[in-house]
Amino acid sequence: FRRYLLISLTSCLFWHTFGFGAAVDSKPNILLFLADDLGIGDIGCYGNNSIRTPNIDGLAREGVKLTQHIAAASLCTPSRAAFLTGRYPIRSGMASSNRYRALQWNAGSGGLPANETTFARLLQQQGYTTGLIGKWHQGVNCEFFNDHCHHPLNHGFDYFYGMPLTLRNNCHKNKPPDLDAALQDKLWLYSQIITLAVLTLTAGKLTGLISIHWRIIACVTLVGGLFFISWYSSYGFVQYWNCILMRNHDVTEQPMRLERTAFLMLKEAISFIKRNRHGPFLLFVSFLHVHTPLFTTSKFLGKSSHGLYGDNVEEMDWMVGKILDLLDKEGLKNHTFTYFASDHGGHLEAWNGSAQLGGWNGIYKGGKGMGGWEGGIRVPGIFRWPGVLPAGTVIDEPTSLMDIYPTVVHLAGGILPQDRVIDGRNLLPLLQGRAQKSDHEFLFHYCGSYLHAVRWHQKDSGALWKAHFVTPVFHPPGAGACYGKKTCPCFGEGVTHHNPPLLFDLSRDPSEAKPLSADTEPLFDTVIRKIGRAIEEHRRTLTPVPEQLSVYNVVWKPWLQPCCGTFPFCWCDKEGDSAQIL
Repeated sequence: FRRYLLISLTSCLFWHTFGFGAAVDSKPNILLFLADDLGIGDIGCYGNNSIRTPNIDGLAREGVKLTQHIAAASLCTPSRAAFLTGRYPIRSGMASSNRYRALQWNAGSGGLPANETTFARLLQQQGYTTGLIGKWHQGVNCEFFNDHCHHPLNHGFDYFYGMPLTLRNNCHKNKPPDLDAALQDKLWLYSQIITLAVLTLTAGKLTGLISIHWRIIACVTLVGGLFFISWYSSYGFVQYWNCILMRNHDVTEQPMRLERTAFLMLKEAISFIKRNRHGPFLLFVSFLHVHTPLFTTSKFLGKSSHGLYGDNVEEMDWMVGKILDLLDKEGLKNHTFTYFASDHGGHLEAWNGSAQLGGWNGIYKGGKGMGGWEGGIRVPGIFRWPGVLPAGTVIDEPTSLMDIYPTVVHLAGGILPQDRVIDGRNLLPLLQGRAQKSDHEFLFHYCGSYLHAVRWHQKDSGALWKAHFVTPVFHPPGAGACYGKKTCPCFGEGVTHHNPPLLFDLSRDPSEAKPLSADTEPLFDTVIRKIGRAIEEHRRTLTPVPEQLSVYNVVWKPWLQPCCGTFPFCWCDKEGDSAQIL
């Protein structure tokens, strides 16, 4: 009788936890796909009818699609920090108060602090084998070139293969450099002025037109030479310093060979699943796609109707399909909780002449780098777990990338940290239909460390209010982006402060086209007061932490440079011909 009672109680527990009578895994495998700079309008299941994404669309057909999935930041580094920790980036110091809003160098000293607990760490403690394939962009070292304080292996991942930073045009020999391009132009100009001054003084001395000591000319020459070396030693070799691949702590390619990177990433993801098919495993596939320079293999070049960007999206979808096919082949499909999203919206300012190199954010205003507008933060969100999550479901409730943290920790049987604020919410009741409303009442939209907007989900009425306190100044006016700049700024002359704030009801105006006022919305003052009180309560939960993206932490430090040789002779290719088409 006791045995029967125990079995019955266990069955009831699973029924209550998962909402289905069928037996399910107590610890499913967890597969997380995260695209880079992908717009919500770039894939078929979100309305695109010209870029082919059959594999991602298949995930949505077989699972749950979220239509209000929100990134915690509109740039890579802070958004991914929030994704990994379930916390707003300002809580971990991964929100910037200066113009550097993302990590710029592998040899910077900033990064995800060691005292932050990622979901990988908690799953590791629950017996999961954890792996990260692809982009990290959360820092590498702190004080020495091999202390690896910010490295994935120091944040709960058992295995890492990928790029510790992010793709840039500098990684492609035929693209114009984009790392601090305006600053580099100024440094080149200053160097040329100094060179011209030295030549003029020398010529004047030799012709007797200028009376000056050779010692002064030598000093100017020395200062000019030191000035040139000081900046060119970093910016002149970005491809070697930043465009590298690592396996765990070892650099395997320096610089990367982009023509085979996609296949290497795919091979590593497949290999990880095969090695750990008896589970449970956590695999975080963090795509380098679809960030510029959009390097795409010949198999996909010219195949889409949206130029190089569309080619890159379709190559990424193919990679997703290969990994999902392996789950099927290994009999793991029904035992794997699968998720697909993007770290933030598409990059509207990414152009090459008349060719657009950034994504499409659908009906939503703004894009990458804009902390408040929907186009910068509303992203695809798709979940699949056959037999547990209902297929073909669409959920139009506010959710966040930060919600992945408590969701996967719950699935693994772990316990959330009790010594800190976790801003994410467990999505499982919502995904299964056991809950009809999101647990989020307020979501706070930061641009760096500056609060730009707040969303209030008024559950009783169904209204979804959003107040903008700061918005970027578009250039040219009305263009919808900051063309001529890499991204829109968060502060200074490039933004407009609104008092009273711009107010929208996203349930009626998702494009944020018509701001409400006290004259047009009877609840205007009530809503603004409610949001104001929420901001006060939110700020009371914030505690001062070191800013990881300070100028000092972001700048290049040669003593922190990952190197596969003896610095500064850093070049290697340990992959050889191991990248074969799969």
